[in-house]
Amino acid sequence: MEGEHVNETSRDKRRVVEALVFGSDEPITLKQLVAVITSAESSEVRMRITEDEILSIIREFNAEYAQTNRAFRIVQVAGGFQHATMPEFADWLGKMYKARAKRRLSRSALETLAVIAYKQPVTKPEIEAIRGVSADYVIGSLLERGLITIVGRAATPGRPLLYGTTQDFLKHFGINDLAELPKPREIDEILQEGGFEMEKELMRRMGKSEEEIEEATSRTVVGENGTLLEIPPHEDASSDGEKDGGQV
Repeated sequence: MEGEHVNETSRDKRRVVEALVFGSDEPITLKQLVAVITSAESSEVRMRITEDEILSIIREFNAEYAQTNRAFRIVQVAGGFQHATMPEFADWLGKMYKARAKRRLSRSALETLAVIAYKQPVTKPEIEAIRGVSADYVIGSLLERGLITIVGRAATPGRPLLYGTTQDFLKHFGINDLAELPKPREIDEILQEGGFEMEKELMRRMGKSEEEIEEATSRTVVGENGTLLEIPPHEDASSDGEKDGGQV
């Protein structure tokens, strides 16, 4: 088309991909990257790019980051890509973000999350029938923390709300999709663990190493295998004796 300039140089594509991944607050998917790059309003920067090209560019960047001993990598999490720092910097980042250190999930929260993750979409009455206790407080807390969300209403009397897990749920456990969760038959064994050990065991069943589990914090870092880790909290929230009406 006359007057239209399509800039498709490899160098410019690389710069745009890096800028988008770096500038995104949340993991950005391949489809989102393609959509943004190919739909640029300015004709001077319009490009054509495929998902395979983007994957190749990301691999090239990670190779360059490793070769130049950079403090971060581009990692895949929750179905998308984002920059994340290397685990050896967790201590310094932990000090900087001490105020943001997350509370560990209580036993009741983990049990409720397990039910929702494997049964979703699921209603509150169904969750309570499985757990045998009221789920009002825990569901409210999990909604507040963004680990679950309302996905609709059931076609049953009263039209109860349906709950499902979120992208933040995937990021919390450092997994890319629900297929990486432990098999349902393992959940009973996991729930026999108490307090913090239960959360650790859940992460072990997801293939996390002991080093990765200890790195788990609210601040994202990248492990050697490319999965996301979090900075250990400086102060552990006690889960001993927690009830459903207590801290999540």
